[in-house]
Amino acid sequence: MPEQARDHTPDRAPEGTGAPARMRDDEARDDGAGGAPTAPPAVRVEGLWKRFGEQIAVAGIDLALPAGRFIGLVGPNGAGKTTTLSMVTGLLRPDGGRVTVAGHDVWRDPVEVKARIGVLPEGLRLFDRLSGRELLGYTGRLRGLPGAEVDKRATQLLDVLDLAGAQHKLVIDYSTGMRKKIGLAAALLHNPEVLFLDEPFEGVDPVSAQTIRSVLERYTDSGATVVFSSHVMELVESLCDWVAVMVAGRIRAQGTLAEVRSDAPSLQDAFLELVGARGLDRSESLDWLGGAR
Repeated sequence: MPEQARDHTPDRAPEGTGAPARMRDDEARDDGAGGAPTAPPAVRVEGLWKRFGEQIAVAGIDLALPAGRFIGLVGPNGAGKTTTLSMVTGLLRPDGGRVTVAGHDVWRDPVEVKARIGVLPEGLRLFDRLSGRELLGYTGRLRGLPGAEVDKRATQLLDVLDLAGAQHKLVIDYSTGMRKKIGLAAALLHNPEVLFLDEPFEGVDPVSAQTIRSVLERYTDSGATVVFSSHVMELVESLCDWVAVMVAGRIRAQGTLAEVRSDAPSLQDAFLELVGARGLDRSESLDWLGGAR
């Protein structure tokens, strides 16, 4: 089986132990105070640029996303979040800059990176003429997992994500929420070190959203890292402990939730301040709306 297809489960703590992910010896570094070694960033972005014609989508951003955290990449529509995640995960080639995931360069060492990440992109495209179970079986075997292990993990994921009753139904007939859940199952099947999600709760009903949320919280509790984009501040504030705010292709703030929120009463207030939208009301020009008829 090719090297890229191996499962990286041995590099992680056993499921259910709640222990942090194990560091490779060459990744460990001292914290500078004589204490225990601290983990390097799960993702490091340096000078990342992307231009589409005359439009600069991402303008030389730098990020160091900590390992073992629930990380939110937030910003208004058109901020560059999806473009950034696409470059970080190797789906879109940048015009400049460097990205490393788990210590491996995304563009110089793509095989190692893709073996260590799971991706649930926006506008998810699946092999939708397969059933849910067939899709997971195909995905797991494509990644080189033994058939018996694929079947076991698929059964567990289908059950936990409340898809067991629809496992033999074609994915093309799934609802939006079901498609998000089967896509999440496919992204988690090989037990990645870092999971990237682009608007994972968009169009998802509250029951499915709660199911997805519980799975992701269990995943990060094991020491893995989740990076997800959203423009819903309430959701980010309830889930994340580390946040980066992106506006017009640039990073306006990054750090723990408390650091980004600062003295603001909520992340929503801090976000509006950062994007320059506090007190802005464009609806005043609609003086005809709701008037007497």
